[in-house]
Amino acid sequence: MNQNLKIWEISLLIALCVTLCMGLYAKAEQSRLSGELIRLHVIANSDSESDQSAKLNVRDSVLGVLTPMLEGVSSVEEAEMIIQSMTPQLCKAAKTSLLRDGKYYSVMAELCTETYPTRSYEGFALPAGDYVSLKIILGEGKGHNWWCVVFPPLCMASVEDEDAFSGLSAESEKLIRYEGNGYRVKFRIIELYEELEQALR
Repeated sequence: MNQNLKIWEISLLIALCVTLCMGLYAKAEQSRLSGELIRLHVIANSDSESDQSAKLNVRDSVLGVLTPMLEGVSSVEEAEMIIQSMTPQLCKAAKTSLLRDGKYYSVMAELCTETYPTRSYEGFALPAGDYVSLKIILGEGKGHNWWCVVFPPLCMASVEDEDAFSGLSAESEKLIRYEGNGYRVKFRIIELYEELEQALR
């Protein structure tokens, strides 16, 4: 009985060590990736058809102002400084877009850290986790939202364009790009870890 108990205890300890090591690895990988990105998060006033359409027009207006300002920027720190300094200008662009659509509600924009679920885009995906975001709330902010990546400019660029990923390290680019019909195993490890962490919160 004692021998069996020891084997069981050792097996449990090994499993716990493996889980902890994979968790630390996943957290480090996700932190490294999130430290190289700035996401864009536009939240609509409501789910009405007109408010959802206005949300997409705001997105286009904000990206139209911001994307040229981020051309040639190679570090996330510089991108953050530019976005922070341009927040009033971005709010103005969003309000002008809303007025064109006959919408008179408020606009709030801020750089903040948000928790995102795993999100797939055309040709790449981002694992769940905490990311710096340019968050734009339209009106009451009770509608469906729109997410993408403003730095590097993955919202606007084709993922076939090698320059689209120029702000990312080679490891981060490999992590989020498709490999054959799916993603790398380590992407799934990060995804599972983040799902577990959020479930335990």
